[in-house]
Amino acid sequence: MPLGSSRLISADSHFNEPGDLFTKRVAEKFKRRAPRMESFPEGDGWIFEGLDGPRNFGWNACAGLPPEETKAWMRFDDMRKGGWDPAERLKEQDRDGVTAEVMYPTPSIQAAIALVEDEELHLALVRAYNDWVSEYVAYDPARFCGLVFLPNRGGVKVAVDEMNRVLGRPGMRAVMAQAYPTGTTVMTDEHDYLWAAIHERDVSFNIHVALGIYKPSPHKAKLPGYGRFFDAPNRCIEFIFNGVFDRYPNLKVAFAEVDFGWVPYVKEQIDNNYQRLEKVNQFGLERLPSEYIDEHFYFGYMTDSFGLNNLNYMNPERVLWSTDYPHISADYPYSWRTIQASMSGVPGPVKAAILHENAAKLYGFPDVAAKVESRPALAAE
Repeated sequence: MPLGSSRLISADSHFNEPGDLFTKRVAEKFKRRAPRMESFPEGDGWIFEGLDGPRNFGWNACAGLPPEETKAWMRFDDMRKGGWDPAERLKEQDRDGVTAEVMYPTPSIQAAIALVEDEELHLALVRAYNDWVSEYVAYDPARFCGLVFLPNRGGVKVAVDEMNRVLGRPGMRAVMAQAYPTGTTVMTDEHDYLWAAIHERDVSFNIHVALGIYKPSPHKAKLPGYGRFFDAPNRCIEFIFNGVFDRYPNLKVAFAEVDFGWVPYVKEQIDNNYQRLEKVNQFGLERLPSEYIDEHFYFGYMTDSFGLNNLNYMNPERVLWSTDYPHISADYPYSWRTIQASMSGVPGPVKAAILHENAAKLYGFPDVAAKVESRPALAAE
């Protein structure tokens, strides 16, 4: 590693999926309907059934490029190969001083799969994707963590069956979703079947930015990403006040790319309103809402100086550094420069926890997780 024994685990990194991922893996009857990549005058783009026009991916593959080369459109052959070739990804990790990564889909692909209403096609695409991810991360499970993409069509049993089919393969150590298995973003009692299964397997339920069924948009927003945390507070309240953690006390929910400077404010406001209304509404919780947040939720960030300056108002063992590589938000190949500048006042043990120990424990990276298990609890100073 470039910095000797220093460790750096990204809790939110991404693939650049190959254009034939789905067409090579789905049944013959689905090949014409499966997502695929095609070439256009502006560059290459993904074609999704039911969506008008291609979805470009330039901002998903531009980390480290000069500003004048950071464009919404690009050719697949022009990007670095680590997005789909794990051997090349290890070289890219080494160049940035990154020890390991938790791997998420390209957001447009994730959203497009979730949008498919045909249950049979939806499940075929989910299974194809999970099989490809499994093959990728198996190349080096010590440096990659894959997430089982849960289907959101067909109900909770279908989702649990897919989780059990894939979870436990080399490197596949957590689950993620774009929506609940019932195809909505509203939690109901029937979802307990899923929470119980995840709780039994002792893995985390991961949400990248937000839950939602929506059409992925082409890259053209003037300022993308500024509201990444909007959905997360609502999810916290939903899980807490549905009593999920009282029934499943070891359940862990990890948010990727939501930052965390907002967490102390939300904790304060939820507790304030809870105390005012508890005797009237009789919520039936066993603890204060803020206590559930400090224990059960993890928050991934790339840049959040405000949060780092206010760690004493939250649990630093629930903060996860991320590179977002190879997306536009990444500081590749100079991640350590940003870290050293933004974390200059953070105590050494807390810094180590945020940069690698928290992720190692949560995602079970084999070479470091055992050491983290024996570490005493931290407190931000």
